[in-house]
Amino acid sequence: QVQLVESGGGLVQTGGSLRLSCAASGRTFSSYAMGWFRQAPGKEREFVASIRWNNGTAYYAGSVKGRFTISRDNAKNTVYLEMTYLKPEDTAVYYCVVPAQPFVVLIGFPKTGYWGQGTQVTVSS
Repeated sequence: QVQLVESGGGLVQTGGSLRLSCAASGRTFSSYAMGWFRQAPGKEREFVASIRWNNGTAYYAGSVKGRFTISRDNAKNTVYLEMTYLKPEDTAVYYCVVPAQPFVVLIGFPKTGYWGQGTQVTVSS
């Protein structure tokens, strides 16, 4: 059974930093893309960032590019999201996601995938 568990969310002031982690279990994910989405109150869930299975190419939403960095540790089945220069508009629940199929690039919503329960990030002004 695949399980994704996010951690690292919290309350931070504008301009601050946070590091989110997502630990995956239930299989080896070295052949799977991993990524992050977020959902702010009253808004739709949106893509934030993803990274390919070979720990190479990363993709970012325009709103976070240059401020957020995604990385992964395949030995630990864990993906990270380093968030810097946080803004109030970054406030959202952040979800970890893994496509159900290997070798699928994750840029938008996966057709099928596994989702974590989410971790709250709140940026105060």
